[in-house]
Amino acid sequence: MKFWFQKLIDVTTVARTREMFNEALTELTGELGFEYYAYLHIQPVGTFAVSNYPPEWQDRYLSKSFVEIDPVVLFARSTMRAFTWSSEITRKAKSRRVRQFYLDAAGFGIRSGITIPVATAFRRTAMLTIASNKPSLSLKRDIDPVTAATAVAQLHARVEQAEVEPTAKPSIRMTAKQALMLKWSSEGKSMREIAMIENMTYANVNFHMNNARKKLNADTQAQATALATKLKLI
Repeated sequence: MKFWFQKLIDVTTVARTREMFNEALTELTGELGFEYYAYLHIQPVGTFAVSNYPPEWQDRYLSKSFVEIDPVVLFARSTMRAFTWSSEITRKAKSRRVRQFYLDAAGFGIRSGITIPVATAFRRTAMLTIASNKPSLSLKRDIDPVTAATAVAQLHARVEQAEVEPTAKPSIRMTAKQALMLKWSSEGKSMREIAMIENMTYANVNFHMNNARKKLNADTQAQATALATKLKLI
């Protein structure tokens, strides 16, 4: 697969848009006899995917926070090395929710695959998965872990640099008041200043700001403001 990973590096170097990435990755995936690819960037808030998985599965995966129980993702994050997997491990799952997750995935034609994780900035993780409808997976050659990680790291860098629009991301719904508080915060206003500008009590501003912070899973107002800005919520 060393030549395949070199081709992955080459095509991601020239890709500029989501459409270009999708076309290139779908073609490369097909060359290995697989149907699907999925690039996933896992973050505390704002985990997103660029993938050719069925849109319904992508939306379900992120809306139901499957990333928190997906054994493939959990194993990838704990080992940080390339590996193969198959639906045969469904039988070993102790959790009913995990077993149902595998059954749901199989219903969309996702039964086996290869996953390559890489570490990204601020202790986050990105990974590329290529998946197949086959119940088991047999590779003719072993995966070179260094080559695989290098190729996926290049893919991650290009997706970030080109600001590729994801094919799926969690839906974070802010109220108008919460968005307004964060917008003023992004303008450098303190909560007391926001209260004066909006003719609100400090307690009311604090209430809306705290709710916004919780939705974004942020520890501080500054972090919530930064996340809301990055996610284009304000």
